Amino acid sequence: MFKIFRNFLEKTFFGVSSWWGEKLNIKPSFIRLFFIYAAFANALTIFIYLIMVFILRLRNMIKYKKRKSVFDL
Repeated sequence: MFKIFRNFLEKTFFGVSSWWGEKLNIKPSFIRLFFIYAAFANALTIFIYLIMVFILRLRNMIKYKKRKSVFDL
């Protein structure tokens, strides 16, 4: 039950670290720690993280649908 709740929270809070974790087969907690430590090093990391949030949100909003023909656009 705790695992389900934790996964829900990970996907709810932007899902950037969980998305990268799925793609790279790494635990999302390691990626979160990397972003936290890198944010202390410079402010550019926060900006990069926000750009990734924006891109992932756009990607989820735009669904790729199979179209039957060219005229279905």
